[in-house]
Amino acid sequence: MKDLRFWLALVRTPGLHWHALEAMLASLQSAEGIFSAARRDLAPFDLSPTTRDALLAPDWERVDRDLAWMQASGCELLPANAPDFPAMLARIPDPPIALFVRGNRGLLGRLQLAVVGSRNPTPGGRETAYDFSRHLASAGLVITSGLATGIDAEAHRGALDAGTGTVAVCGTGLDRLYPKSNLSLGERILAEGVLVSEFPPETPPLAANFPRRNRIVSGLSLGVLVVEAAYRSGSLITARLASEQGREVFAIPGSIHNPLARGCHRLIRDGAKLVERADDVLEELGPLAGVAAPANQEPADAPQHDVDADPQYRALLEQIGFDPTPVDVIVARTGLGTDVVSSMLLILELQGKVTASPGGRYARTATDAARHPPREPK
Repeated sequence: MKDLRFWLALVRTPGLHWHALEAMLASLQSAEGIFSAARRDLAPFDLSPTTRDALLAPDWERVDRDLAWMQASGCELLPANAPDFPAMLARIPDPPIALFVRGNRGLLGRLQLAVVGSRNPTPGGRETAYDFSRHLASAGLVITSGLATGIDAEAHRGALDAGTGTVAVCGTGLDRLYPKSNLSLGERILAEGVLVSEFPPETPPLAANFPRRNRIVSGLSLGVLVVEAAYRSGSLITARLASEQGREVFAIPGSIHNPLARGCHRLIRDGAKLVERADDVLEELGPLAGVAAPANQEPADAPQHDVDADPQYRALLEQIGFDPTPVDVIVARTGLGTDVVSSMLLILELQGKVTASPGGRYARTATDAARHPPREPK
């Protein structure tokens, strides 16, 4: 990219938005031409005094530091007017001036679905995010998320384990991976997927950066799937932005007793599509995306559980709800002794059939429910 240094200076210009830059590029011919312009040449454009002053006196020392890091790290810059800039993102009201890209740049041109949710999900929420993402990735969608802890991380892992790569949109410069707890995941994404950010190197994790990141997460995607979210959640911001961008919004419902289901229930009341199976998303997006559910696909590493063939264990599971159920209630329902129930619950938990919650409560997992739906009353 011959004018990379000038594009880096544009990215570093405070208050500069794409639509003003697009007009300047049309008039002044190139990024280099903008920095050769006199003050009077910049007067016709919608620029604040701060932005205009920065264009007339850019911090070239910092720009050269950015350039040196990019050359050393293999990072690329993808300007908004590049032929392979993501078409979906280019159409949002406020696209980024450019994207910093590390990894498989080709993934940005494929059809994407954003999967987002709580940073502190329930065990069932983690499982759902992973399973949905793996299934949807196997069907041909690239899973995009924000590299946050919780649902974001599980969405990325599910996609990576499907062997399809994933897109991680960062709220910092790509010279750092944030949060540190996702360092190994970020390194795996760098090797098997792609990391992107509109923020230049040395940008710290400022609170204001993450809503801006969220508009890119939704802007890259055909739709946004919210797995778990509290009533006031950053994931709801992503869903709102998706709606404003004309994207589909999907939400997975949960227990009325789960605070992390309230955000999803709010989205559904506001018109989001209720999703119970990954194929619900594919049925909605399939005609648009040209994807379909893999036939009779099971996760490659799905364990075989001996308890499936044990009628006593199956009978016990029938007495456990999807809301956390106290052990004493399970004991009363089954008529078994407390020590027997406790031992069986431990085995069921180890084999992924139930999850434990504070207060000695247990709930069936989504994976077990999918394979063994509760019996309907006769």
